[in-house]
Amino acid sequence: MKPRDVRDVYGRQYRVGEDAQELTGHPRRWQLWAAWACMVAISPLQYSFGSAALDLQAGRGWGAVPTMWLLALFVAAQALVAIPAAWLQRVRRASPTQLVVLGGVFAAAGLATLAHSASYLAVVLGYALIGGTGAGLVYAACITTAARWFPDKRVATIGFVTGGFAVGAVPSIGLLAFTDHRLVFDLAAALVLLVVMTAGSVLKDPPRHWWPADLDAQAWAVDRKLNRSIPNNLPAARHYRPGEAMRTGALPMMWLTLALCTALSLFGIAFVVSYAIQAGLSLAVAGFAAGMLAAVNGLGRSFAGHLSDRFGRRRVLAAVLMIEGLAHVGLVLAGESGAGWAFVLCAMFAGLGGGAFYAIMANLVLEFFGENSLLQNQAILYSAKAAGGLVGIGVTASVVEAFGYRPVFLGAGVLGLVTALTVRFLKQPGRPSLTERRQLGTPVAGTVSLQGRPGE
Repeated sequence: MKPRDVRDVYGRQYRVGEDAQELTGHPRRWQLWAAWACMVAISPLQYSFGSAALDLQAGRGWGAVPTMWLLALFVAAQALVAIPAAWLQRVRRASPTQLVVLGGVFAAAGLATLAHSASYLAVVLGYALIGGTGAGLVYAACITTAARWFPDKRVATIGFVTGGFAVGAVPSIGLLAFTDHRLVFDLAAALVLLVVMTAGSVLKDPPRHWWPADLDAQAWAVDRKLNRSIPNNLPAARHYRPGEAMRTGALPMMWLTLALCTALSLFGIAFVVSYAIQAGLSLAVAGFAAGMLAAVNGLGRSFAGHLSDRFGRRRVLAAVLMIEGLAHVGLVLAGESGAGWAFVLCAMFAGLGGGAFYAIMANLVLEFFGENSLLQNQAILYSAKAAGGLVGIGVTASVVEAFGYRPVFLGAGVLGLVTALTVRFLKQPGRPSLTERRQLGTPVAGTVSLQGRPGE
């Protein structure tokens, strides 16, 4: 069928008539699973670090604060590379396969450096900067490609693909509880190379504005049976370029919210194992808590995306942030009482809140600012993770060393609750605020005015 351009009642453009099988030789599900597999492969770089941190401190004599700054710098590099990666893919200067393969090689180098180098500066360069850059290239390319192939299921797709970035670390977290970290990271590096060379080669971008041929785009825009996000999530009033989005005040507010969200989430990822050990819980409980945190962090994202379609993005976002805040308070109560099962349970809820907001906020960018500059606006928003990582891991490591885990975990819980309250300030730009006011008009004969005189 010859492709044609279609517009819906909101003026959004769709390219219909082309099947994914014709364009790539495979159903579009292949793109989803290939992107997910690549994200699974690179996940030990971030989510397994907390489990290896104590071993790194003891074996190389770096100290707790310098060790955690490695993860903070990794997160910053991973987040900041999203902006140039998004630009390269948008202007077709690099294909998804090229970005993923290059990123995978960098990521493998980062894991190998972390496994074997005794030089702190070498690990900063190899793991934090090169490995972080590689993870950022894979992350940006996989999310962008998968979301383009599933524009009708964007939130669930982003949640599923980003969830692989957390779920994939569960086996390595389990192995780190019983095996030397060098062997674990060497195996992870080999797996990265294998996956990016195979699954990465499948990734291809669809044509701009591509839409699945078997789904009526114009009906999808208005039919709540086809599109469950109606009416709780309105489309953008118009398309905003990055500068315009910043001037609305909405994008800076979203950036601040995401920075707070990621600081809280990364804090839990980085310190839950060391806090469990310090609280007197067993190594098995600490490892199980970290594994469940990562698993629920990843698996809960698609579920939260479906809920946000049904009940509204901001409402679900506030709910998951409140859950995360309360879970951090629960970790303190469980740790102080020595209840290992409760500690694991609270870690699970911390993981649920700490992952769900990524997919929701990524789609808020589309619904606030439109799709013409979607990649740039999403990249700007995602750069907030860099600030969140530096504060939530690096700065917090110094605070923990000075004051201990208990007050910092309690403070993180309060931060989660405060961040949940800030969600109410996220307002879609370009839409009038419908405040209550006196309505003016022509009086109807025979009625009585508020003052009690007829026809006044």
